[in-house]
Amino acid sequence: MADDKNEEGTEFRLVAKDELRFEVESKATVVMEMMEGKGEIFGTELAKGRKYKFSAGAKVAVYTWHGCKIKLNGTTEVAYISKETPMLMYLNTHVALEQMRVKADEENTRGPRAIIVGPTDVGKSTLCRILCNYGARLGRAPIFADLDVGQGHTDIPGTLGALSVERPSDPEEDYSQLSPLSFHFGHKSPGDNITLYSLLVQRLAEVINLRCEKSKKTNVSGCIINTCGWIRGEGYNMLKMAAGAFEVDSVMVIDQERLYTELRRDLPEFVSVVLLPKSGGVVERSKNTRAEARDARIREYFYGIDNSLYPHTFEIKFTEVKIYKIGAPELPESCLPLGMNAEDHKTKVVPVIPSMSLLHHVFSVSAANSIEDNITETNVIGFVVITAIDMEKQAFSVLAPSPRPLPKNVLLMMDIQFMDIK
Repeated sequence: MADDKNEEGTEFRLVAKDELRFEVESKATVVMEMMEGKGEIFGTELAKGRKYKFSAGAKVAVYTWHGCKIKLNGTTEVAYISKETPMLMYLNTHVALEQMRVKADEENTRGPRAIIVGPTDVGKSTLCRILCNYGARLGRAPIFADLDVGQGHTDIPGTLGALSVERPSDPEEDYSQLSPLSFHFGHKSPGDNITLYSLLVQRLAEVINLRCEKSKKTNVSGCIINTCGWIRGEGYNMLKMAAGAFEVDSVMVIDQERLYTELRRDLPEFVSVVLLPKSGGVVERSKNTRAEARDARIREYFYGIDNSLYPHTFEIKFTEVKIYKIGAPELPESCLPLGMNAEDHKTKVVPVIPSMSLLHHVFSVSAANSIEDNITETNVIGFVVITAIDMEKQAFSVLAPSPRPLPKNVLLMMDIQFMDIK
């Protein structure tokens, strides 16, 4: 039930197992406050009396197990209470994972590894967030691995990454305050370079295995893996490859019975494949909306939530950095050097000559010290955007999260661009 309160905002009274869903209108902000009872956002418990601020385009779902009263101040595109929600099934999924953790703790074995799959816009990343937050609330530290290079939930788009969720994420900030492990991919879709994508998925799985070997808590807590929405043809093969690389024991398929049936047929018998419904609050996004979300994610990296960070712009000489791009143009087999195959070009590190074409591109700052290191499989430690180029002075102006100098001098070029408009 909603009661209009004019300038005081709108109050919503939720009973047990209700879900308040709202979307913030374009160019608006909404401040939410829990007045009474208990509620949660994507598995993170809300603090009574605290005011949570959500910016334009934010889609929020407040769920309550026991009942609560919520007040919204600001302009929403839509706001309503729903009784049709999959939260009970999501909780059961969490309970099943926790039982596996308890058993792993007792037997000193590896905890659960669950991969979430399904088409685009069904709530895969939301379910990952719920499961990670529920685990953290019980004192676990599950690893969240993000293979969705198009949106970038652990870092920025164009990367694959992972982070340890040791405490529930903030409802306003998601995982933005945590330090992820990130690998440079450089494209918005795995299909832009399948060979490189496969290599990085396997590399990410290797690093997570090493982390689990060194920490019993991490090993027992397990891993929650998010995927992109490409589920046909090569995309389906990528899902199977990822499941094998991470040695998953659970697959959660959201809202796609055909995919569920195919995975049950093709994966080993010991892998549990479960079909889950999507939330009624999930809406399909257009290409423009997804592009805007990518820009917002990159902007958030530099400027923070609600412009809480202050990035730096400074000049660097062409000679101070070495710029590379991973993946060379395809050549006919007749033109390839003896012994080289076409796939080698997909992971080849190619030097990039400074030119005006680099303007507004996003660049990863590699942790590698030189080209002699394995740049392709080396993690990145940050990102910059070239905002201006002076060919006469042989210098770039870059937008960076911290002041000069750059921590390393190896930059990896992305196909993704960002216009720094104040």
